[in-house]
Amino acid sequence: MAREILAMGEPMVEFNQTGGPGSRTYLQGFGGDSSNFAIAAARQGASVGYVSALGDDIYGGMLRDLWRQEGVDDAHVRTDAAAFTAVYFVTHDAEGHHFSFFRKGSAASRYAAADLPRDAIAAAKIFHLSGISLAISQNAHDAGFAAIAAARAAGVKVSFDTNLRLKLWPLAQARNAIDAAVSLCDICLPSYDDVAAIYDERDPERLADLLLAKGPGIVALKLGAEGTLLALPSSRVRIAPHPCKPVDATGAGDTFGGAFVACLARGADPVEAARYAAVAAALSTQGYGAVAPIPTAAEVAAARARVAA
Repeated sequence: MAREILAMGEPMVEFNQTGGPGSRTYLQGFGGDSSNFAIAAARQGASVGYVSALGDDIYGGMLRDLWRQEGVDDAHVRTDAAAFTAVYFVTHDAEGHHFSFFRKGSAASRYAAADLPRDAIAAAKIFHLSGISLAISQNAHDAGFAAIAAARAAGVKVSFDTNLRLKLWPLAQARNAIDAAVSLCDICLPSYDDVAAIYDERDPERLADLLLAKGPGIVALKLGAEGTLLALPSSRVRIAPHPCKPVDATGAGDTFGGAFVACLARGADPVEAARYAAVAAALSTQGYGAVAPIPTAAEVAAARARVAA
């Protein structure tokens, strides 16, 4: 079955510290940036599928159960009996949240270009991946660019989130790969800190100019507490952050991306899509974990109505 949105990357099982700094209590949840993105899009009503690999283990089974509950099609997620499903831990302190990953050699990192569901990619409206999708291994890097090529050859829009993680690869290597992916995407979803490091530029407006010049028609530059700079070839709009009481920002950028692309998939204007996604992202910070706090379309609509009132 064709899906509006097809996302690719590494899904993970999450253990998120609760109860404040130093707590020994962890809430089991789920993560992986592109999986978070897929669930966020599905909760906004989009038809979504996922491309990856899982180990033949309890965590892989948990992720499949999650996607089926969320309405994310896992038909194109392979089971690799020779590998494991990655996990990570999130701890919190006065400086924010910190991640510890256990992923080297994971099933997703062994996913190869020969494994790609090319017909499913060609049938989608939008194909999504991230810098992490490319960074976890050479296999994953090659598969990601092969998927981008397949999408572009079929006239499918490509969405790309920079998600720079320097624990996964050195800056020079990340800069080359992420710059190449930006040049091949239609919808660019960078975080400010990522592209400031990649392009050695600190001014958001100049970063937007630079990114647009590389080819994408839509750039939604995420500025954290300062909101989002939406850059189109003919206009710029600052999207203010939605008021919220954050306790955990894990996955907020992924929620923004999933909600934004879900809106675009159903034909929304990019400005309206960005305003909607800003509310979804803010709401996602009000609970612990990357997935559990992602709001539904009804919750986003209610929050927007309260602000309007």
